[in-house]
Formats: sequence, C-alpha cells, structure tokens
Amino acid sequence: MSLIHHLQQVSDYRTKPHYPLWVVMLLVIMGIMSGCTGYRALEGFVERHQNALLKLLELPYGRLPSFTTLRRIMIRISFESLTAAFNAWAAEAFEVATGEQLATDGKSIKVSVRDHDKSYQDFISVVSAFSVSQGVVVGLRSMHNHDTSEIATVQSLLELLNVHGACFTFDALHTQKSGCNRAEVSSACVAPSKLSSRSLIVEMTI
Repeated sequence: MSLIHHLQQVSDYRTKPHYPLWVVMLLVIMGIMSGCTGYRALEGFVERHQNALLKLLELPYGRLPSFTTLRRIMIRISFESLTAAFNAWAAEAFEVATGEQLATDGKSIKVSVRDHDKSYQDFISVVSAFSVSQGVVVGLRSMHNHDTSEIATVQSLLELLNVHGACFTFDALHTQKSGCNRAEVSSACVAPSKLSSRSLIVEMTI
C-alpha cells in the first residue's frame, strides 16, 4: 500500500473536516522533506507548489490549507495513530536484511518538556530504529518520561520490528544484564558504554 493509503488510516478528531487529514499530513511531510521545519515555512511551501499539488493529487479545491489550518490540525493529531500508520508503511516499504545495522535512539520533543526547573523533568520522546545502510527509520515508538523508560520503550520497539539477524546498537544505558534478552528477536545486540576515556562494547547473540 502507498504512503497515502496508510495516512488515510490515521484517526481524525474532526467531525466535519474541510480538508481530509491525509492531505494535511502529506503536505507537512513533503514540506519537511524540502527543509521547511516551521509552520510559516510550511505555509510558504504550500503556496509555492499549490497549483502543481492540486493537479497532481487531483484535489477538488481551489486552494490548499493555510498556516492556521496546518498548525491547528498538527497540534491535535493523534501521535499514537500516526505512529502506527508510519510503522505499518515502513514495514512494507523497507526490508531489513541479515547483518544490517539498526541504530536505536530516543530524542525528546522540546516543546513537550514540563517542570524544566526541577530535577525530574517530564517530557515526551520519540524512540526510533534507524537503518544505517538504507538511511531510513524503520520503526518508531513514543515514550512519556513520566510513565515509562527508554529501556522499556526500546524493548517494545524491538518486539514490534520482529527482525532476525540484524545488528542493533544502543546507548550506554541499555548495558544491563537483562537488556537484550527480554525481546524475542534473533539478532545481535551491540551496546556501547563509556567508561572514563574508554569505550566498552558488549555483544550478546540471542
């Protein structure tokens, strides 16, 4: 199935939408891939390519969504539903080969940080598995720091990917005895850990 078909599976919170949700998300994806990382920049992208996109996508509109429409929809979109759609698309579009390196890492979403002045901050992160050879992300999981940990989220991501014979790399925090063998995968888990000025590599074959 195409990316558009998967985007059409994302749940829409609106009851009477003027633009289908998949149209808005596709515009945002294309804009970001073109280097437009802010809403104003995305609006400029849409305006520059409006005529071509209306024709190419065969949309029955006179114009495409404005800055305010893009922002309002993206703020309220279901990230869980969008993540599920992405993972389903990635599983179909990209095959992980035997021996392929998958780098896993979690990155916090800056605007989600709460209690920034306290010792235990609350934030949301996106944990991803990146194929080094293909140059693409093959799986995602969201993590709410207040509810779970990156270790548990990575384990959930490994189970979701269900790949065999791949080589995963992790941050040092994953160098625990039960780190890799909790996930039911047949892969080599390689976890780097910094000890003073040296680097320790722990490899476990499951």
